[in-house]
Amino acid sequence: MNKLLKLIVSVLLLTLINAEIKAEGEEKSNPNTNAKYFQTIRGTIIDQDAKIPLIGATVIVVGSDPIMGASTDYDGNFRIDNVPVGRVNLEVSSLGYEKKMIPNIVVGSGKEVVLNVEIVESIVKLDDITVKAKRNKAEALNEMATVSAKVFTVEETKRYAGSFNDPARMVAAFAGVAGDPSGNNDIIVRGNSPKGILWILEGIEIPNPNHFANEGSSGGKINALNSAMLSNSDFFSGAFAPEYGNAFSGVFDMKLRAGNNEKREYSFSGGALGMEGTMEGPFKNGYGGSYLINYRYSSLAILDNLGMVNFYGVPKYQDLSFKIVLPTNKAGNFEIFGLGGKSSIYSEDVDENNEDYVFATGDWSAKLGIMGLIHTYQINEKTYIKNIISTSGTQSGRYYSPRDTIGNLYEQFRDDNTNTSVKFSTTLNSKINAQHRVKAGVTYSDLGYKLFAEYDDDADGVYTPDLDKNGRAGLVQAYVNWKYRMTDDLTMVSGIHYMHFLLNDSKSIEPRMGLEYRINPQQAFTLGFGIHSKVNSISTYFAEVENEETNTFSASNKDLGLSKAMHFVAGYNHQFTQNLHLKTEIYYQHLYDVPVENDPTSSYVLLNNMGGWSNTEFVNKGLGRNYGLELTLERFYHNRFYYLATASLYQSEFKALGDDDYRSSRFNGNYISNFLIGKEFQLGNKEKNRTLAVNAKVTLLGGSRYTPLDIAASREKNEGVYNTNEYLAKKADDVFKTDVSFSYRRDRKHTTHEFKIDLQNVTNNQAVVEEYWDDRRGELEYAYQWAFIPNVIYTIQF
Repeated sequence: MNKLLKLIVSVLLLTLINAEIKAEGEEKSNPNTNAKYFQTIRGTIIDQDAKIPLIGATVIVVGSDPIMGASTDYDGNFRIDNVPVGRVNLEVSSLGYEKKMIPNIVVGSGKEVVLNVEIVESIVKLDDITVKAKRNKAEALNEMATVSAKVFTVEETKRYAGSFNDPARMVAAFAGVAGDPSGNNDIIVRGNSPKGILWILEGIEIPNPNHFANEGSSGGKINALNSAMLSNSDFFSGAFAPEYGNAFSGVFDMKLRAGNNEKREYSFSGGALGMEGTMEGPFKNGYGGSYLINYRYSSLAILDNLGMVNFYGVPKYQDLSFKIVLPTNKAGNFEIFGLGGKSSIYSEDVDENNEDYVFATGDWSAKLGIMGLIHTYQINEKTYIKNIISTSGTQSGRYYSPRDTIGNLYEQFRDDNTNTSVKFSTTLNSKINAQHRVKAGVTYSDLGYKLFAEYDDDADGVYTPDLDKNGRAGLVQAYVNWKYRMTDDLTMVSGIHYMHFLLNDSKSIEPRMGLEYRINPQQAFTLGFGIHSKVNSISTYFAEVENEETNTFSASNKDLGLSKAMHFVAGYNHQFTQNLHLKTEIYYQHLYDVPVENDPTSSYVLLNNMGGWSNTEFVNKGLGRNYGLELTLERFYHNRFYYLATASLYQSEFKALGDDDYRSSRFNGNYISNFLIGKEFQLGNKEKNRTLAVNAKVTLLGGSRYTPLDIAASREKNEGVYNTNEYLAKKADDVFKTDVSFSYRRDRKHTTHEFKIDLQNVTNNQAVVEEYWDDRRGELEYAYQWAFIPNVIYTIQF
């Protein structure tokens, strides 16, 4: 059966590759010359390394007849008016620079297209010709990245079935990345814990930007950062560039788009998950500054407030995000950005036979606030400096109240945790020449914490402390990064990252290196190496650990060191045609100084947790290893059609003090596969500007590992008692999921309307993901993958 499956997959992939190669010469991407409505495409062309505007660069609409295009002015700006609505490709060229293609731009009548395009200076100096591009569309925006990097676009975030416009859910389609089948948007990268993820926004580290987030976690139910605010961004899955620190699993490097600085524009969207509005525009004509603001509110919260829903646990959330751009003539460019959100859910466990009787209540809440100021100053034509100051805060609270032995509700568990930070970052970028670029930076983070948690299992009014600490700690990070383009086909990126956690004087010096060698314009080999480390969540350092001999509690983990990993990556890229790309990578990750329980008989590893804290004494004596093979075959969106096939085989293991050999980690699913496909159809005459898009995603995830319950002990105590002799020895069911989306778009004069239906898990597959003890029923229960979820969204832009 396995051999037959492999044969079928191989034949399918070869058929797709062959069909694409044959069709490449036949494909055309002409704009809709019969369009009834038109729009403007404009923007700025700059040097990728020096960030200076390029004068005289040419931008043309590919396939237009007569040719539609423009050249950039003194400030690098271009403008192409009267572009027919629909999808177009742009080609950007400038003397002495590599040509760049910008594919699949959606031109709608309700909103101008504003682009900021960076192009690379060629090493080979030719006086009278333009150098042909050697970069492909799959490469990251960060030019310092050579391996394990993928750019994700706003259009992809909206297009991929099952993504719910959430970048965290969208990247689960990438090779080596697995989503959380229980419904959260936590992501597991190459078998690593989600706790190892780093979130970057506008060049500075931010806390977990998700609603319904728990203390110490990196995910949640819904991302507070709306895709309407995002520009194209990067995701990294290993051997990160030297500028990225405090991460060992993956990096989200997200960027906010700037608002339209010439014209006021608006959009409104309403759906099953939320209602939102976006507005943007200039402060005044001719200034160049702009604002962009988005606000969103939970649809279920609105219905609950109106008394139109009746179930016991309504998720409520709202968020606000903004970006303000303030250019000056001599003092540089200033940007202000912010993100705020709050979420809560109050639930009741109600008797099925008597809805007036409540067995238990739970009250969960979370808050998030981020604000930053960016100043970019061009020192000269080759060097600029970028300073960022930001402040952020998160708060999470949980209160759980069951009934005691005489039937009264009492507060069994309560926690209230607040984390704040003030960060300052300065970065110097210098383009020495076309071959050499140096980037160096320093970041200081002042971290504040106010942690509290306690529980009363005996319902006697006596609470046992879990957490009770407040104070501040500092984190210093510095890096230097050197990019050396030895030839037009051979590039080396090297550097070092330094991290110092002042709370307990933990330090890490982390060398990094990446190589890319292009055999020809179609093929390239890549290599990457790096040491990476991460500070544990603050609650881990101050969790109260009981001394059973003295019956006292103390924060015995305060001196716990950094968790570290050494990454090795080798890759091969093949660009079969302009729109068909194959990427393979093999990797090995050696994890060391891993926090494990300080018990020679225990197999407990902190990194097997998704979040939260543990009242366990840890030491940095654990080991881990992740290794695997990844394959990506992508047919970029062209001529209204795309597909993406990814497959990953991997092993993820840890070794604690009580282990003689390595054992599977919680996240060792062994395999991940995704197949995404989509097609856009023109409905009726082209001048009607009506399109229907159909997208689908099929996912197969290997089941994660969990520790089974000791049924006899659990029944005796009527609470979950786990069999520690079989720590993570049981494998959950494999998860199969099919997502489908349908969208209808209609352009009218000055407005664009879109109606979308997004269906997750359309087959309602119910794989078992873990087991737990139901103390009310006194029996073993199973948790299943996220059930069928429909979402309907209507959007208007004007």
